[in-house]
Amino acid sequence: MSDAKSSPIERRLADRVADAITRSGYALPEGASVEVEVPRDPEHGDWATAVALTLAKSAKRPPREVAETLVRNLQVEPGVLDGVSLAGPGFINFRLSHAWLLGALREALRDPDAFGCTDAGRGERILVEYVSANPTGPLNVVSARAASYGDSLIRILNAAGYRAEGEFYSNDWGLQAELFGASVRTRFCEAAGLPTPPLPEEGYAAGYVSDLARTLDAGQARGWLALPETEQRRAFGTWAVGRMLERQQQDLGRFGVRMDHWHRESDLHRSGLVGETLRELQERSCVEDREGARWFLSTRFGDQEDRVLVRSNGEPTYFLADTAYHVEKFRRGYDRLIDVWGPDHHGHIQRMKGVIQALGHGPDRFDVIIIQWVKLLRGGEIVKMSKRGGEFISMEDLVAEVGVDAARFFFLLRRAESPLDFDMELAVRRSEDNPVYYVQYAHARIAHVLDYARQQGVPQPDPEAAPLELLSEPEAERVLRALAGFPSLVAGAARHREPHRIPIYLKDLAARFNSFYHQHRVVTSDAPRTAARLLLTRATGIVVRRGLSLLGVSAPEAM
Repeated sequence: MSDAKSSPIERRLADRVADAITRSGYALPEGASVEVEVPRDPEHGDWATAVALTLAKSAKRPPREVAETLVRNLQVEPGVLDGVSLAGPGFINFRLSHAWLLGALREALRDPDAFGCTDAGRGERILVEYVSANPTGPLNVVSARAASYGDSLIRILNAAGYRAEGEFYSNDWGLQAELFGASVRTRFCEAAGLPTPPLPEEGYAAGYVSDLARTLDAGQARGWLALPETEQRRAFGTWAVGRMLERQQQDLGRFGVRMDHWHRESDLHRSGLVGETLRELQERSCVEDREGARWFLSTRFGDQEDRVLVRSNGEPTYFLADTAYHVEKFRRGYDRLIDVWGPDHHGHIQRMKGVIQALGHGPDRFDVIIIQWVKLLRGGEIVKMSKRGGEFISMEDLVAEVGVDAARFFFLLRRAESPLDFDMELAVRRSEDNPVYYVQYAHARIAHVLDYARQQGVPQPDPEAAPLELLSEPEAERVLRALAGFPSLVAGAARHREPHRIPIYLKDLAARFNSFYHQHRVVTSDAPRTAARLLLTRATGIVVRRGLSLLGVSAPEAM
């Protein structure tokens, strides 16, 4: 094994297969690469590639024959593989050697805080924009799911050798901010016994608006009431948006989310970047005036229709401001942008890719992840109302009921693009049915075993000297294979933007360790075997803790 930022094993195997392709006189089709993946059936090995099927057409040979040629020309460092086999029409399967598995175990023990880190990302600089909720209300449950996803993705990307940062974008400009301000003004006047302007037809009527209005400085608010109508709305709106952003920041902080940057739409307008972006699009002949408005010719870039940049009243649209925002992101030197959007924004993807391309940036440098809806369940029934009497369950409500750990783990159990049923009763249940409890309990059990060994006076075993080859039982080998696969798991989760792979892996690892624990006593009268089993136990605890940390979930040592 090599340093903490080593290449994951599947990349090493892919490099060796690529070398075998060259030695065999074959060539991959343009744009193709060697993909090495975990086979569905563990009996087929630890890793597999179907590259022979890709090569067969250009080689004008049957895939099986191509695979046999590749295996003959495959050169892998000694001690890495126990065997290479062929399956089906031309799959090449690899089984890691026991020596390799023990080397991974030693690596985890040698540098616990770095195990799982690789150089897979090769330093690519990524900005992940996520949550970015309207600053006109508390964060809701979908925001909480987006927060779990975005924060975990950044942790995973950084562990996999990328340089990732997180950002929250607040659209604090325009009509919605004014409507929010007008709504707060109405509630303030009601509470102060002043002549009360009516709540705007599209204003905000939820209880949190009244709560917010009651915190206003009365003298300051009365001064705003002397301003002209539009300035009143903006003054109340600016104040209310500021307070709501403070609350959103506090909620995210309590949820374990650390944003590297907070960005406001209003700053884009005041800096002149919105107008500058419009002029650049015009210079690139991507804007057309019609019907009194200015349109981005989005259909040139695969969109279903052109999109308005400036309305007929001269006001820029949110789309234009969002375009300026992404221009500003690229100016900061990021190699790739990842936006995490809510389920109602799917139709915005193509227009944003198009305008990014129009401005000279590769559309492949911009990725969008859609976070789907969350259905909260309690006792099998859908939870519709907030316990505080509002119109929705807020993020604060959810965390107060189930806790940060359960919320984050449950949100990450499924891929972001899939709707999620969140069982609030299961999330707080202290049983093996609760996945976060099951994984955390496995970590606490490991801590108990290690503490018991110390109490019994068992010497701390040396990973370099202990007879790890004694870990030969089938249950021990299953744990070893899971541990050795952790760096590749993290690299794959980063590459495919799929944090849900981590909790699924942790559940499986906990199950494998529990099977080992129930079949084989760790602390025994056999000192060499005890040393080996203690090291396996300690390494499992390291990986469980590392995995939970990537999810932003705690690893308790007692439960």
